[in-house]
Amino acid sequence: MTRAAILVRILTIVTSRADYEPASAPDPDRAATLQLIIALGRALQALEQVVGPHLVQHGLSLTEFAVLEVLHHKGPLRLGEIRDRILLTGASTTYVVKKLEERGLMRRRACGEDSRVVFGELTAKGRALIEEVFPAHADLLQQAMGGLSVSQKRDVIRLLRTLRAHARRASGESSTEED
Repeated sequence: MTRAAILVRILTIVTSRADYEPASAPDPDRAATLQLIIALGRALQALEQVVGPHLVQHGLSLTEFAVLEVLHHKGPLRLGEIRDRILLTGASTTYVVKKLEERGLMRRRACGEDSRVVFGELTAKGRALIEEVFPAHADLLQQAMGGLSVSQKRDVIRLLRTLRAHARRASGESSTEED
């Protein structure tokens, strides 16, 4: 299960309980926080509904596409880096990588210096597929976000990066991983 799916489940729980706040002591910050989480989850679901059918036409799940896309744009990566970049658990990463390997779209390669480290990389077939699928995927996302100006998109990016930094600090994480 992807972290996005987990987020949607958490949102369902949070929103089902959000209505039980005592009316005598409204907390505007708490209400706005819950509304923001709901809005983020719903926006993510809406975007997945836009791109999902296109990916299915090419025999890909959203998670499989994400693995191919990150390898296409970043080159060979350690499996742990793939997991972190596309927000998967370790077991889910192994499962998705195995499926993509079986289809001949990617392969695992041991690191020459440390045999415990395993890299994932695209095969020629995987590269051809992602090069075919990605342009239309990007077009669909651009159409879905067409109601936002470039300036608004940049504002959302800035705000989400700020949110991410605060959430990382709150969880005790100090990583400065790039987006």
